[in-house]
Amino acid sequence: MDLNKETYFQRQTILPEIGEKGQNMLQKAKVLVIGCGGLGSPIAIYLATSGIGELHLVDFDTISISNLHRQVFFKVEDIQLVKVEVLANEIKKRAPFTKVTFTNEAVSKNSILGLISNFDVVVDGTDNLQIKYLINDACVIAKKPLIYGSLYKFDGYVSTFNVLNGDGDYTCNLRDAFPEIATDIPNCEEAGTMNPIVGIIALLQANEVIKLITKTGKLLVNELLIYNVLENTQFKMKLKKNKSLNIKTIFENSNYLDIHCATQDSSLLISSEEFKKRINDKNIEVISVFNNVDVLLPFEVSQKIPYKNFDANTFTPDFNKNYVIICKRGITSYDVTLKLKEKFPSLNVFSLVEGTGGYL
Repeated sequence: MDLNKETYFQRQTILPEIGEKGQNMLQKAKVLVIGCGGLGSPIAIYLATSGIGELHLVDFDTISISNLHRQVFFKVEDIQLVKVEVLANEIKKRAPFTKVTFTNEAVSKNSILGLISNFDVVVDGTDNLQIKYLINDACVIAKKPLIYGSLYKFDGYVSTFNVLNGDGDYTCNLRDAFPEIATDIPNCEEAGTMNPIVGIIALLQANEVIKLITKTGKLLVNELLIYNVLENTQFKMKLKKNKSLNIKTIFENSNYLDIHCATQDSSLLISSEEFKKRINDKNIEVISVFNNVDVLLPFEVSQKIPYKNFDANTFTPDFNKNYVIICKRGITSYDVTLKLKEKFPSLNVFSLVEGTGGYL
C-alpha cells in the first residue's frame, strides 16, 4: 500500500505547536534507543510513529516468557527471538517513514562514545544502574541530550539530562541527582514491577524526545519527575548542577561493572567462550539459579534451583563433575558458587561470567 505522508501525520501536524515545521524537525532527527525491553520497546514504537527520521535500537537480549507481561510489543511466538530484530520488524510494519536499524549487543565503555556520536538524542531504556551511569557520563562527554527513565517497584523516574541551555552551559545530569552509583538497588527482575508504570514512564520519555526535537513545551530539565502508580501521585525533585564533578575523569577511571562482579575471584569464574567450548562435555553439570524456573535458556541445564531456595547444606555434589552455575547477570550465580566452594572446598564449581546476558 502506498501511504501518503501528509495524511499519516495529519493529527499531529494540525497542532499549531507542531505543524509542518515541527514534523520536518522530527523527520530530520536521529534518535538512539538503548535497551529495548519494557521501556525501550514502547519508546521506539511511539517515536517511530511520531515521525522520527532515523531510529537505532540497541539491546543484547532475547525475548523470554517473563518479558511479555510488560513488554507488550512482543508476542508469545517471539519467545527466544532477538529483541532488537523483532522490534525493528514491528516498527517497519507501523512506521513507513522511519529508517530503523539495530545493534544486537550490549553497550560497553569501549563502544559507547562511538555509538552515540551519530545521533541527536539518546534515550535510556535500560534496567541496569551501572549502564545508566555509563550512558549518562558518555552523553555528558559527547554533549548529547539524554532522556532518562527508570523504575523501582511502583515508582517511575523521568528526566531530560544534559541539554544545552541559553547561556552556553548544559542542564543537570544523572550525577547531579545521584553522584554515586548505588550498590543496593535491585533491577525489575529482582524487585518486581507492575506493567502500567512501565508504559507510563516509557510514554513520558517519548514525550520528552518529541518536545526536545520540536522545541515545544517545557522539558523536564534540572528536575527529576517521580511518579507513583499506587497513589497516582507525582513529585518533581529539583536538581542543582554540581560543577565540581569532572565526569570525563570519572569516565576514564570507572569500569561500570556491578560492584559484586568487579570483586569476583577469577578462579571461580568461567567465561562464555570457554563455557561454549565445554558445554557438551559429559562431566559438565549446569545448574540454573534463576528464581523463575520457567525462563527459557539458550542451552540445556541439568538442574533448576531457584536462588531464593538454594541451600548449600542440602546440596549433594558429585565430585567427579564440574559444576557451572548460571543466572542472568552472573551475580547470584557467583554467590551460589561461593557458598558451594565454602561448603565443599574440593568441588570444581564455577560461575558463568556475566550470566546468560554475556553468553548470548
